[in-house]
Amino acid sequence: MSVDIDLCYMPATEIAERIRAGSLTAKRVIENSLMRIAAVNPKLNCFCSVYSGEALLIAEELDREAKAGRFRGPLHGVPFAIKDLTPTKGKRTTLGSYAYADWVPDHDAPIVEALKAAGGVMLGKTTTSEFASSGFTESPLLGITRNPWNPDRSAGGSSGGSAVAVATGCVPIAEGSDMGGSVRVPAAFCGVVGMKPSFGRIPFTILPSEFDQLSHFGPLARTVADACLFLQVTQGPDERDVQSLTVPQNFLAPFDTDLTDLSIGLCLDFGRRAWHPEVEAAVRAAAGALSEAGARVENISLPWGLELDELWLKHWEVYLATFFGHTLKTHRAKMDPELVRYLDNGLATSAVEFKSLEIARTSAWRNHLAPILSRYHALLCPTMARPAVPLGGSDASYWKVDPDGTYHCLDVTAPFSLFSMCPALSIPCGWSSEDLPMGLQIVARRHDDRLALRIGATVEQRMPWAHRRPGV
Repeated sequence: MSVDIDLCYMPATEIAERIRAGSLTAKRVIENSLMRIAAVNPKLNCFCSVYSGEALLIAEELDREAKAGRFRGPLHGVPFAIKDLTPTKGKRTTLGSYAYADWVPDHDAPIVEALKAAGGVMLGKTTTSEFASSGFTESPLLGITRNPWNPDRSAGGSSGGSAVAVATGCVPIAEGSDMGGSVRVPAAFCGVVGMKPSFGRIPFTILPSEFDQLSHFGPLARTVADACLFLQVTQGPDERDVQSLTVPQNFLAPFDTDLTDLSIGLCLDFGRRAWHPEVEAAVRAAAGALSEAGARVENISLPWGLELDELWLKHWEVYLATFFGHTLKTHRAKMDPELVRYLDNGLATSAVEFKSLEIARTSAWRNHLAPILSRYHALLCPTMARPAVPLGGSDASYWKVDPDGTYHCLDVTAPFSLFSMCPALSIPCGWSSEDLPMGLQIVARRHDDRLALRIGATVEQRMPWAHRRPGV
């Protein structure tokens, strides 16, 4: 049996509908996905573990239930993948590090429980940078994950494995985690949808602390509708996460793509950032599509430059040192050198210095982002300042300021992670002359995830992308 490439790229929503209607079986879907993984993974390294036998047994059980008219939920028979940062019961979870190379959790994270309870079939675990610390999915333990549009380019990170798995049709949906852009960065580089929902939208319980405010789970998908399906199934509340939002949203309700009621700010005057010209043109084209849909789109500016990226990095270093600094004693020599620097810097940061970061964050919110989001329903900007870059880089190596103040950066995601209550969605908005995807970032008002998705769905309707497939 050969791979059915059209089935590989079938949306999760359609797979679920066809299984429910009896025109497709879960076993056929899972068999096809497993064959696709076998073809793609040796080339791109997106999966670090695959559970073929177990997945097929589950699929057969789901088919028996479907034949009897019983369906577990809206994902009945739909394959999905989980990032190898997220605990999965009885299955090795490495966090991309030799320090956890042999860890086998005794529980599923709530997000895994939710996807399974909805009838989804977990096919495997996807690659991550070590402790999800980098925007490049390259780790000493799991190796290099390559971009499906050009294997010499980065897939982004740290959820690069999940983005590649979705972009290549191995699975229609995959889980990622996002603390500074780790869902949005690979989504932009790989040409898929990726969302950092409002903080607390999806319960997050995988850290020793329940009081961090950088950490999010989010979907990677090929369509906005599939991202919505993922969010519908995985959102809280959940008492295990004290910060999970208590009021769910209906992500399955249709979107009104007449945007005459919306005002949107287009932010390309952004801390003197230098944009790749094709990225800027693609973002302007998406803004034009939204204007044609009735939205009032106006140019706005933000003064945030290198200083806010450095502020986020200081927070990130303390985060990593707090949760993973203990591994230096036993595994320093086997760790990513950039991660080691982060951990050492975080361990050397005083409590007062760390707490003082909140003062600068407060100023940036009160004086800059809050006034914009009070005047506009959402903000548009690039997700990444340029298309996918070569393998082997590091995030901060792209942070350069010219003598005239021009700021050359890579991601435009980390600053918005400092204001985590605001949802941030990345969607494809074009392909470069080198056939590399480019991403549009949509940042909406606090907790209004559906608004960001509505804007994304409108761009998708007018500038569709799901028909594009990498050559792998």
